[in-house]
Amino acid sequence: MNQSTELNLASPAFKANPYPTFARLRAHDPVYQLASSAGHNTWLITRYAEVEFVLHDERFTKDQRKVLPPEALVHQHSSIDDLFSTGMGKFDPPDHTRLRSLVNPFFTPRRVEQWRPRIQQITDELIDAVAAKGHMDLIAEFAFPLPLQLILEMLGVPDTDSLQLHTWARQIVDALDDPVAFQRVGEQFRAWNVYLLALIETKRQALADDLISSLIRDESRLSVREMVAMIFLLIVAGHQTTGSLISNGILALLTHPEQLALLRQQPTLIKTAIEEFLRYHSPLMHATDMWAREDIVLGGKLIRRGDLALVSLASANRDDQAFVEPDILDITRQENRQLAFGKGIHYCLGASLARLEAQIAIGTLVRRLPHLRLQIDPQSLAWRPGAMILGVNYLPVAF
Repeated sequence: MNQSTELNLASPAFKANPYPTFARLRAHDPVYQLASSAGHNTWLITRYAEVEFVLHDERFTKDQRKVLPPEALVHQHSSIDDLFSTGMGKFDPPDHTRLRSLVNPFFTPRRVEQWRPRIQQITDELIDAVAAKGHMDLIAEFAFPLPLQLILEMLGVPDTDSLQLHTWARQIVDALDDPVAFQRVGEQFRAWNVYLLALIETKRQALADDLISSLIRDESRLSVREMVAMIFLLIVAGHQTTGSLISNGILALLTHPEQLALLRQQPTLIKTAIEEFLRYHSPLMHATDMWAREDIVLGGKLIRRGDLALVSLASANRDDQAFVEPDILDITRQENRQLAFGKGIHYCLGASLARLEAQIAIGTLVRRLPHLRLQIDPQSLAWRPGAMILGVNYLPVAF
């Protein structure tokens, strides 16, 4: 690809099959200059080795305020700044360490395992609700309601608010990396901000054994702005990515019937199957933005201080230098160092929870709905806009 090639990472048409483009970039231009604006370049990093390097190297930061002058920063309405710029995903140590330590105890493998019976119960209830119909939209009726209901229960958020929160989250996530669309979701940000501030005050009057109450008890260690951003991040990331993992995994199975048959025959393959779904169709196409703190030569290109590195997890997970036959779906794959959850200090906080939810959800679905099949030609599926989440809008299945 050359500099004049049009590459719209947020386009649903591109996201329907980005892998041939990623393969060409890995082979010919693994550190690819996408665009220049506001005095900095944007680089698309596609090869596994360079992706892993950037995720680990401290010369790249999540906090653009460390590398860009104040006049170069784009200031949004205060509610957008609060929700996006004060979350732990935008900080480096020591702030990142401080904020992550407040919630990490809730997401350890041992603590997550205690949620297994509840995850199984929600999964069965969702299947019971559609069993008599013989069909459903897997996105709206199964893949997303499960992780959303669970993260809201962990946080202590009323489940009556789940549909509204999901709608806001989806609208915002789909608008990421599209400046025009992003301006249109300002009202959703304001609504989130008002909602979360009110929720915190309500919880403060009756503390319970949940994550938000724990944050309130620890409020000497974080500001209200940071608390709001933390809850926002946990709700959005806690169901948007896991919902995509579940739906992408089912889609992969339904378009590879021999792999679906194998999983039915050997249900114990579910753990390696989930790792393969994470690799094959990574729920996040790219990691969140990373900024160069100093001039760095990477892949033969000079990335200057203040430049943006867009790290493609989906591309790295299809790199033939890192995986044997990466374009083949193989639920028995043993050598699988997939990067879907990132790497380094910003490794996904909820990785253990996402794995458990996906194992139970997909394993139960395959067991309880033995005639599960797509109701639509996979080529006609509509993929979501935005350069972050990789997944479809609608996944009609029959059983």
